[in-house]
Amino acid sequence: MTPNSPSVPSRRSFLASTAVVAAAVGGGIPLLAACGGSGSSSKNEGTTTGKKLKDVLPAYVPSNAVTPDIPSKNGSAAGFTTALPADQLAVSVPKKLGKGSELSILAPLWGTSPGEGNPYWTAMDEGAGVKVKWQNQDGNTYGQKLGAVLASSNIPDAVVVPGWELGGKIPSAIANKFADLGPYLSGDKVKAYPNLAAIPTGAWQRAIFAGKLRGLPMPAEATPNITPFYRADIFEEKGYSVPTTTQEFFDLCKEINAPKSKVWACADMTWSAYNFFGVLQEKPYYWKLVDGKLVNRYETDEYLEALEWSRSLYSAGFVHPDAKAEQGDLGNVFASGKVLMYNADISDWYGKTAVQRLDNPKFRMAAMDIFAHDGGTPVLYAASPSNIWCFINEKADKKTIEDILALANYTAAPYGTKEQRLRAYGVEGTHHTLKDGVLTKTELGNNQVFATYEYIASPAPFRAFADQPDVAKGMVEWQQRQGAHVKKPLFYGMQIQEPARFAELNSQFEDLEKDIVRGRKKISDMQQNVSDWKTRGGDKLRDWYKKLLDETGESAS
Repeated sequence: MTPNSPSVPSRRSFLASTAVVAAAVGGGIPLLAACGGSGSSSKNEGTTTGKKLKDVLPAYVPSNAVTPDIPSKNGSAAGFTTALPADQLAVSVPKKLGKGSELSILAPLWGTSPGEGNPYWTAMDEGAGVKVKWQNQDGNTYGQKLGAVLASSNIPDAVVVPGWELGGKIPSAIANKFADLGPYLSGDKVKAYPNLAAIPTGAWQRAIFAGKLRGLPMPAEATPNITPFYRADIFEEKGYSVPTTTQEFFDLCKEINAPKSKVWACADMTWSAYNFFGVLQEKPYYWKLVDGKLVNRYETDEYLEALEWSRSLYSAGFVHPDAKAEQGDLGNVFASGKVLMYNADISDWYGKTAVQRLDNPKFRMAAMDIFAHDGGTPVLYAASPSNIWCFINEKADKKTIEDILALANYTAAPYGTKEQRLRAYGVEGTHHTLKDGVLTKTELGNNQVFATYEYIASPAPFRAFADQPDVAKGMVEWQQRQGAHVKKPLFYGMQIQEPARFAELNSQFEDLEKDIVRGRKKISDMQQNVSDWKTRGGDKLRDWYKKLLDETGESAS
């Protein structure tokens, strides 16, 4: 289950709301774990390259437990369009690896905890051979609890840390309070846990903190997760053509827009605009090398052009009023037909379709291919190989560590296995039913089977929707097409933590972006902000990254 995302969230809350959607590809790039303050160094600064990197990383042994209906290509997920009966599922954990430890685990939860003793948790405990004492916290405020726990002396056996919470003192806490898993997982040692061995190398690279393999990763696709959706059913009915340039998009908006009929062309399209104009990603991948000099995302013409184009949609009255007011859920407005185009995480494709087809079987939404603003070849950047990790308390004894790894091996089972079916759908007959090849959660399943276990460790990314096979096919094939244009950004695959003295350097950009596209501020205000950013520390941050680039060499690019 993926938590719902708000209509106009901050990038931070958006990441949290789509927590089980990230990117995973292998790669042979050096890693950096860095965080320092006031020019001082600490043990979690520095680089891990060459032989040291190879010595730390687990061996990669792809799983052959199942064969996807649509194989992964160009960094896409694998696709599955069917659900097999329980007696035909593969078994990826033939022998229970857990030795019965009672494990305390802190993790986010978007929903209401089902409470101890529920049949879902009981079945998972039995399957993995452990007993988990969950310390679930509201995912929307997880960072507050996480910081307090890591600052205390009472840290659970395992702690889930999302990448968007890697601020302040948390990177230092990871380096100082969590175990080195290398002795258990590096090289061929990981083969004792076959499902963990099948996690792509790139995801493990991002799990190296302070030179040690400390995290168990949640991998995901390399392709963009932000997806420009349109109402395919209404487009077909009205004869609208899917745009292939920003001018065509604008002209289509003019044709669609009918506020008097309570129909608007689009929601806020800024996130897609960044892709249309080839804008660099968020930190740490927000640099490119131009004539030997590092140039930041905020300094590029593409960044300003994307904001100006997004602003033009608002100025022309094409954007739904709720987007300008930053209220409501624009995904629901889209589903109701009052907005015909919007952008969101690709997971919305399934969520909206499954709900709408209960009452309207003809409902169809689709994703337009990401185009370059002028109709040329788009410039897209690979997403982070992993962005959520589970860490083990450095004080944990050998049995506890091995039992957490046993649980992780269970939760990382691929789709089409008995272990994954239990993790995702609970107990058949209690939490879900399978009829005519379609899995359906019961009321109890909806109340007890939440996303939690996957944060401990997950398999290589997949999309599987037996109840909406056209959506699974559409998602994966869209990713494959976009993946053909994806390239690795500078510093790709590195686990980088900027020095603490730069922690607030970028804090003003997001609010200013919103103000500019909504007409409350001008492009010139952003230009001034960029100038101020440079003098406040941006140029020093550039020097810091340039030093990293010099140290890591050509493989960083």
